[in-house]
Amino acid sequence: MFRLQHSPRTDWQKRADDYGFKFHTMYGQPYWDESAYYQFTLKQIEEDIEAPTEELHQMCLHAVDTVCKSEYWLEKFKIPHTFWDAVNQDWQANSPSLYSRLDLVYDGQSSAKLLENNADTPTSLYETGFWQWLWLEDNVKNGSLPKHADQFNSLQEKLVNRFAEISGFYQVAYMHFACCKNTDEDRGTVQYLQDCAAEAGLDTYFTFIEDIGLSDDNYFTDHLNQEISTVFKLYPWEFMQREDFAEPLLQASTHWIEPLWKSVVSNKALLPLLWKLFPNHPNLLPAFFEDEVNKADGQKLVKKPFFSREGANISIIEGHQTITAIDGPYGEEGYVYQAFSALPRFADNHTIVGSWLVNDKAAGISIREDTHMITQDLSRYLPHIILG
Repeated sequence: MFRLQHSPRTDWQKRADDYGFKFHTMYGQPYWDESAYYQFTLKQIEEDIEAPTEELHQMCLHAVDTVCKSEYWLEKFKIPHTFWDAVNQDWQANSPSLYSRLDLVYDGQSSAKLLENNADTPTSLYETGFWQWLWLEDNVKNGSLPKHADQFNSLQEKLVNRFAEISGFYQVAYMHFACCKNTDEDRGTVQYLQDCAAEAGLDTYFTFIEDIGLSDDNYFTDHLNQEISTVFKLYPWEFMQREDFAEPLLQASTHWIEPLWKSVVSNKALLPLLWKLFPNHPNLLPAFFEDEVNKADGQKLVKKPFFSREGANISIIEGHQTITAIDGPYGEEGYVYQAFSALPRFADNHTIVGSWLVNDKAAGISIREDTHMITQDLSRYLPHIILG
């Protein structure tokens, strides 16, 4: 695993704008960065990332089954009581999942370790499935990368196929897509998924989360008052379960993507449960609930809220001292503690690997880096290749 300097394409910003990649630069700072790339061997990809990703995913599904069968664990995961039966029914119905991303610490030598499972609303999808692949094609064509350079990236193809499977499962010919207003990255992600669904043969409609309404007949509607029968929502279940529309969610016939059972696997309480179910697994880090953190034996820890995104409210602690922390709005429901495992450093950057799954299959990786020890929403995205 190497980080190699590379000359950016001269016209990449214009091409990004032309292709609808509007968030390549955010708040005056580069988000997409092609001044370097990461290089892996095929063996590293297949043995150290792809295979462990699929195994970890199956372990996570086992954890979901454990939680759904237990009031103790539903309570421990802070799932609202009114949703307990619905979550279990959704799991037992095998409601289809679309995609997820496992964040891994991996240095090219040691076993990859799971940091968290972004199972409900993961972003950086467009830049993974399409834009970094276009970067590879362009650079192979212009001779700045070897002709046999490859990339671990079947994300777009798998998304298209999965949309076809989901439409068959629900017997629908159209699907809604939704995200919040004033979020360029979320809107770009949802537009990309709309394109994938359209390629799968679905008619697609977009509506903002804020514009979703409820009819007198108790079904959800879009901004044009059309019924929403099946919808991909880039909006977290832990919000939905605690807002004004929470009760109608239990009664309306809408099919949600991601499904309701993803509220278990996207919860960071998953981390200590996995450690209990699969102790000393080579791809796991020790993790603990607050009432058992004494088991950590004074080791360096990462403190994470049950519900948190983009590094918010995460802190690194040692003993009673906080080494570094990120502010944010999360933490009300409590925290878990995970053994600290330093991200590998390349050119003063802390690097994290995002390993994508579509349904149950590993589908590619994304690389983020930051000078800060904790990966955040503006951490840079760099492409990768496979060589050797």
